[in-house]
Amino acid sequence: MTDLTFREAGPADVAGVVALVESAYRGESSRAGWTTEAGLLDGRRTDEDAVAAVLADPDATVLLAERDGRTLGCCELRRAGELAYFGMFAVDPASQGGGIGRRLLTHADAEAVRRWGAPAMEMTVIAQRRDLIAWYERLGFATTGERRPFPHGDERFGRPRRDDLEFVVLRRPTGAAS
Repeated sequence: MTDLTFREAGPADVAGVVALVESAYRGESSRAGWTTEAGLLDGRRTDEDAVAAVLADPDATVLLAERDGRTLGCCELRRAGELAYFGMFAVDPASQGGGIGRRLLTHADAEAVRRWGAPAMEMTVIAQRRDLIAWYERLGFATTGERRPFPHGDERFGRPRRDDLEFVVLRRPTGAAS
C-alpha cells in the first residue's frame, strides 16, 4: 500500500472524478463495492458541473488517491467556517476494503489542518446507510444529533426510491486516529 500517492485534482480530472463517484455509488457497477446507494437512489450522484464548481472554489478542493497513475479514490474538502467539510468520498468498487479510503481520509484530515487549521471535519451521510455510518464511527466520527433534509425533487442528487431519506451529520476532531 506504500505506492499510493495523493494529489489535488485539476480541470483535466473532472470527468474521471465523476466516473469514479458514479461507479462507487450508483448503478450496477456500484454493487461490486459496499458503498453503493443503488438500493436507495437512481440517477446521478454528481456531474461535471458540480465537480468543476468545487475545483473553482478557493475554499475547496478535490483530493485524489492514485496508484500507478490510476485514480482509485477521491474526496471533496471544503472550508466550512472553522470546520472542514469532507464529502464526495469515493473509492473504486474493485479496490474497496484495501485501506485506500482510510488512507485518503487521513490525508484529507492533515490537509484540513494544514490549509485552514480546522479543529474538526464534518460530513453528512444518508441516515439509512447504517453500515456506512458505523464505518465512519470506527474512524473517529460521531453523530452530532443534527439531521438535514435530503433534496427531494432535485435530480442533481439522484432520484430517491423512498420518501424518508435524510442526512445525519457526523463530526470528528482532526488528528483523530484512522
